[in-house]
Amino acid sequence: MPTPSATSSRPEDLILRLRSQETEVKFKALRELKNQIIGNRTKKLSYVKLGAVPAVVSALSSSADSGDFAGLVQASAVIGSFACGLEAGVRAVLDAGAFSLLFRLVSHHSDHKVVDAVARSLKMIYQSKLAPKYDIVPKENVDFLLSLLNSESENLTGLGASIITHSCQTTTEQKALCEAGALKKLLNLLEGSLNQRDASLESLASIIRSNPDVSSEFIEADGGRAFRTICELTKDRYPRTRLLASMCLISMWNTSPSYPQDAGLRTKLTLVLLELLDEPGQVGDEAPFALSSLVAGKEDLQKLAFEAGFVDKLSNHLRKGPLQAKRVQGIFLALADVCSKLESCRSRLLSLEILKLIAEALTHESSEVRVAACICLQSVSRSVKSLSAGLFMNEMLVIPLVQLLNDASPAVQVAALRAISNIVVEFTTRKSTVVRCGGVKQLVHLAKSMDPTIRLNAVWALRNLVFQAENRCKEEVLLELTQSTLSSLICDPEPPVQQQALGFVRNLVEGSVDSIGFIFTEDAIILHTVGRLLRSTTKDEVCVQGMYVLGNVASGNEFHKESVLQQLLPSADNNDQCVLLKFLRSSDNGLRTAAAWAVVNLTFPSSPGAYSRLIKLRNAGVYSQIKNMVSDPCLDVKLRVKTALVQSMTFGDSSS
Repeated sequence: MPTPSATSSRPEDLILRLRSQETEVKFKALRELKNQIIGNRTKKLSYVKLGAVPAVVSALSSSADSGDFAGLVQASAVIGSFACGLEAGVRAVLDAGAFSLLFRLVSHHSDHKVVDAVARSLKMIYQSKLAPKYDIVPKENVDFLLSLLNSESENLTGLGASIITHSCQTTTEQKALCEAGALKKLLNLLEGSLNQRDASLESLASIIRSNPDVSSEFIEADGGRAFRTICELTKDRYPRTRLLASMCLISMWNTSPSYPQDAGLRTKLTLVLLELLDEPGQVGDEAPFALSSLVAGKEDLQKLAFEAGFVDKLSNHLRKGPLQAKRVQGIFLALADVCSKLESCRSRLLSLEILKLIAEALTHESSEVRVAACICLQSVSRSVKSLSAGLFMNEMLVIPLVQLLNDASPAVQVAALRAISNIVVEFTTRKSTVVRCGGVKQLVHLAKSMDPTIRLNAVWALRNLVFQAENRCKEEVLLELTQSTLSSLICDPEPPVQQQALGFVRNLVEGSVDSIGFIFTEDAIILHTVGRLLRSTTKDEVCVQGMYVLGNVASGNEFHKESVLQQLLPSADNNDQCVLLKFLRSSDNGLRTAAAWAVVNLTFPSSPGAYSRLIKLRNAGVYSQIKNMVSDPCLDVKLRVKTALVQSMTFGDSSS
């Protein structure tokens, strides 16, 4: 038989004691539970699964009802511990109804120890993305946040800052906070304790983000003193402070690109963040995300980062392993961003055999890492030189990528599709690798997805797969896709899908006359579908692709050319406007270019029926419009127009 003391130490018995009506028993149970779970993730998970959290929240509620201040402090501490660094704990706390109860206590309770403990617990909850968003805009809510920031309690000011960091997402919310004086309060907190300073830096980044007005106000505050203070904090002795100060500056620079930026300071900031990669824990995990935000879309900064050893250092970190999933994710995203524009970065990264690391990450247990690996592969595969060398079309990459098309996460599927779209563009004859690995079947399956984003990217990948492909490859893809499915995709309710489906057809028929023949099978269903869409759509980007399809077909034999002409000119019993004429008059440069190119291909002088087609085009008013375009502002249009007119003169038709 177990002894009473042994029985009382069982988790199940501890949970029973949490529900005791005796204040002392409940208090001791809360304290014992707190001591067991603090810093112990395994214990937290175990107690969450056993249902301890609802019992703790019940103890919190009963302590509030009975005025048991000590019980409130203990229960709040336990709830905060469950929420600290454990998403399952946060979810359990929220599901048990703790959040609203804690908020009432922090807003209305009179005892400062209780309020302090509750604030600390709420801060833990607000570290999670699962925390409810606080409605900042109403005046009473803004006033409450300001009261927190004005408090002498470090936990209350920290809570106020945490709420802003988590919930301030829109321009309206940023404006409401600034007009209420929150920016000034947060700047004052930079002079406070370490915790207040760090909380303030996080909140400032949220208020500044994507809001030029707030960013300018911040930059000019106190004659630039606030800006200088944050610059100095990037050199602080504490790693987290350096990281948060860096993130605040990045938020400012990303928001106000016109603000004078010191290249030396940005280089130093890059070096600071690279050093922070060596830090353990949260700081090291978040540093690569900050680096990613710093260089994303900025070629000058990517060059600075590259010269600072960015690529080598991040690659070395990946090799060290094993790393936390979040850090791996961040490193891949940072590498993707730094390689997005510069071939020198991509070449260096590829020379470090990054593809092996990417291939391994494609099978990582974390879906976020799998997504990041796909994004990195998508970025490095922008290298035309490497694509031409067939560097990416190997089973080491293709097999796991194709497997990801079946991933349970739609985000992973989309990322894999985008990576595949890039690597199948390669200009070698090894595209059959994708076919052999079952990629075409999976791409076609996803092209029928109900999710428009997945459908779009699947069609895009198929489009790139048939780009400059051999006819055998094209035939295999079309056989799997089927003419009827392709016709449906051309008429998809989503214009971007229509555009990519037409792009697929454009690539399909490009090349030899035999390629053009693909769309004349099954009663030319694809050609007729393209023609119908061009006569009905109002989307220029869709029309451009459709006209390039017809332009490519018009480069074929006489039968092909006549078929295109039938699609472009209205029949005798149809009073509709000539779509070709409409496109030649378009304000879109690309559409005018594509339309003029079709005219050139239809009237190529060596074609037996060219003159007959020229007469039909002239009668439809096409050549009158062509003559009006000789001074077109777009050079591409001007060149095609000139060619069309020169060809017409070949037939002695100078009056056209």
